[in-house]
Amino acid sequence: MRIPVGKHRSRLEMNMTPMIDVVFLLIIFFLVSSHLAKQEVQAELSLPVADTGEEQETAHRRLTINIIATENPHVILFGTRPIPPQNLKTSLQQEQKRAGKDLEVRIRSDREIPYGDVEPILVACARLGIWNVQFAVIQSVDAH
Repeated sequence: MRIPVGKHRSRLEMNMTPMIDVVFLLIIFFLVSSHLAKQEVQAELSLPVADTGEEQETAHRRLTINIIATENPHVILFGTRPIPPQNLKTSLQQEQKRAGKDLEVRIRSDREIPYGDVEPILVACARLGIWNVQFAVIQSVDAH
């Protein structure tokens, strides 16, 4: 039996199709996740005005809670999904389990919302040991 010599040897080739599929899935994932992150802070609210404060950049996991002024009771958006006020503590506990100690809560509230409607969020955060709580405000025109 004669063994063929060198001419008909096949080359080793990589199949690029699975890698291209993975790249496209990653692109779609990042497009969708960035769109959802933008929706959290795009709720139409007239934020309160502050004369002082500092803008913070952080690498912590941030949860944005929007309180939108509608007829009573006000709508609470936990990220992008509405939740009833009685589920606030449970939702915060679940988010805290995901983020660990580095959870930051940002409260965006319409300036017409009374403090009594914001207080349950602050109390729930305090009871769960979430101390990194911030309010989203707009800077006063007079503050320079």
